[in-house]
Amino acid sequence: MPSQTPEAVIEAQRQDWNRVAAGWDKWDQFFNRNMAFINHRLVADARVRPGLRVLDLGSGTGYPALLAGEVVGSDGTVVGIDLAESMLAVATRKAKTLGLEHVAFRTGDVTSLPFETGSIDAVISRFCLMFLPEIPKAAAEIARVLKPGGYVAAAVWSAPDKNPFIRIPMDVIKTITPLPPPDPEARGIFRLAKPGDLADMFERAGLKPLDDEEFTAEVTYATAEEFFRGLMDIAAPIQNLFAKLTQEQQAEAERGIVKAVNEYRGPQGVSLPIAVRIVSARKPQ
Repeated sequence: MPSQTPEAVIEAQRQDWNRVAAGWDKWDQFFNRNMAFINHRLVADARVRPGLRVLDLGSGTGYPALLAGEVVGSDGTVVGIDLAESMLAVATRKAKTLGLEHVAFRTGDVTSLPFETGSIDAVISRFCLMFLPEIPKAAAEIARVLKPGGYVAAAVWSAPDKNPFIRIPMDVIKTITPLPPPDPEARGIFRLAKPGDLADMFERAGLKPLDDEEFTAEVTYATAEEFFRGLMDIAAPIQNLFAKLTQEQQAEAERGIVKAVNEYRGPQGVSLPIAVRIVSARKPQ
């Protein structure tokens, strides 16, 4: 079967993320609480400060763009770009609620940014770049729109064995139905997991790599069943895999996921480790 064109991939992703927008809205406070450290580190590593013009790639339902908006203040501006209109509707509502009139969200393609060359002070991105069909093209666009001396900071998932909350569902589904072997060069959640992967792409785009660090934390759910409900609300790729299973297989997968996640039960609930790479670079003066 011929591979999909980048345009077809992007359209499929747009539909997927629009479908789960309501789920992300539902779990918004939970993930903002558990992922807050990532947002703060991105804003810090991109040297976001009052008065700057900031671009957030793959904004989803609003973060880290909204945090950047608080930092730049009314003398600055933040623009968040995403494929999914429904996700951005949630982000826009949040910005209005927070009174961040200088933060705006718009649909757009990260590999073809609608900004003039050298017009952006800082670029931030959380869990976006690894899903793109043409990551080097996106890196080149980041380099193009940044002002000389501007910074980029991006968060991507680290290795599968360090992220059981992502790995467990895939491992369980593989015991029920065959899945194609992962292609380390193909787009996907762990595409940029190895140290140096994203930094090398930034460097080839003409940026100077700065930091490439791994950060670990835990995401805590009350129960394994709560984890499964959240997974099915927000994880478009898992939804797509479940849609290919029979009802009996879906029930078997749910039981398997809940059982595996319960191995991480502790006094506070089910605490699953996460590992994230945050990569930063600077455009030469």
